[in-house]
Amino acid sequence: MSRRQRVGDASDNGRRRSVFGRLYQGQTSVDFVGRKKLWFTISLVVIVVGLASLLTRGLNLGIDFEGGTSWVVPTDVSVSEAREVLASVGLPDAEIQTLGEDQGQRLRVRAEPGTAADRDEVSAALAELAGVAVDDVQVSQVSPSWGSEITSKAERALVLFLVAITLYITVRFEWKMALATLAALVHDVLVTVGVYALTGFEVTPATVIAILTVLGYSIYDGIVVFDKVDENAQALATSGRTTYSQMVNDSLNQVLMRTLNTSITALLPIASLLVIGSFVLGAATLQEFALALLIGLGASAYSSIFIASPLLAVLKEREPRYRSLRQRLEGRTSPLVPTGGTAAEPARTRVGSAATAGDGAGGTGNGNGNGNGNGKVPSSTASTVSGRRNPTSPSSGPIAPRPRKKGRRR
Repeated sequence: MSRRQRVGDASDNGRRRSVFGRLYQGQTSVDFVGRKKLWFTISLVVIVVGLASLLTRGLNLGIDFEGGTSWVVPTDVSVSEAREVLASVGLPDAEIQTLGEDQGQRLRVRAEPGTAADRDEVSAALAELAGVAVDDVQVSQVSPSWGSEITSKAERALVLFLVAITLYITVRFEWKMALATLAALVHDVLVTVGVYALTGFEVTPATVIAILTVLGYSIYDGIVVFDKVDENAQALATSGRTTYSQMVNDSLNQVLMRTLNTSITALLPIASLLVIGSFVLGAATLQEFALALLIGLGASAYSSIFIASPLLAVLKEREPRYRSLRQRLEGRTSPLVPTGGTAAEPARTRVGSAATAGDGAGGTGNGNGNGNGNGKVPSSTASTVSGRRNPTSPSSGPIAPRPRKKGRRR
């Protein structure tokens, strides 16, 4: 089989290879960095909409943050029936939620804190509705100070986490990678909070724990990409064959499947917690935890590819060495190319200019064509540039003198 046939078969195999095959081989060519404005715009729109909803509607804080009383009664009555009973005892706006099958059908009611007599009246009404004894109604009261204590501890943990991550990435890689990572973390938190503000999902202590967990996943995704970028950056420093943005783009395509596998393997158990643990088993705490994790992990998978790495490319392209490298590769700086020349052949132009300068400095030649000046170009260079064999070039070999034609001398 000829070489042309082998090359053709290889190209046919490359065309027949599926998208998943190219993903696993790291042979995709998605222009992540080149479309950075699109990714940044999408994230900006989502964050702005979420912040607008946060400012206008606020978050649906749970009883642990606002304080109140919770009643849990074993019953299979509907929410509408419970609403009528609670309205008769002065709680028309109470939050009512049905719980699942793990401990039997239950009903949970949450309302503002009241007096002990009010709580006893609600317990008696719910017990009568469910057909159970009053002692079977579980009553718990939460002070809003407990929720504020959780909030303050979460804030301190978040600050310490961000400082530790910044120091680690700065030491391990560089501060610009740490800055891009922090931008991705802020993006993930704002997206998660915005989704909660838009949908009205209840914010509980489990939600806060889930958001802190999301930050760890987001850091892991970013480190996977940045490790490959750092490896390729060392090769770029020695070769200089491509721009920093293109190198980041190539790195993202090389680790794209690994990043997707990391995100998918993390999202699958979270989805199982949300579907099976919450909707099948009725574990409300699992629902609160898994929902925040699902939103946050989706945001972190997006930010590690579409936010952190393109932002790093933007920051690094401003450095003088990478800016000059881009200009050189794009042909915008070629001072040795004369008018009419092209940047595609700078070496030939420079050598040709040197040969011309040498001939000019060599003075005038006699009739035999031998110059008598002292400005000479090396014979090997001159013979290479002019395309003619030079008698003095050691590589060209001896050349017989050209016979002079007889006749009248002009």
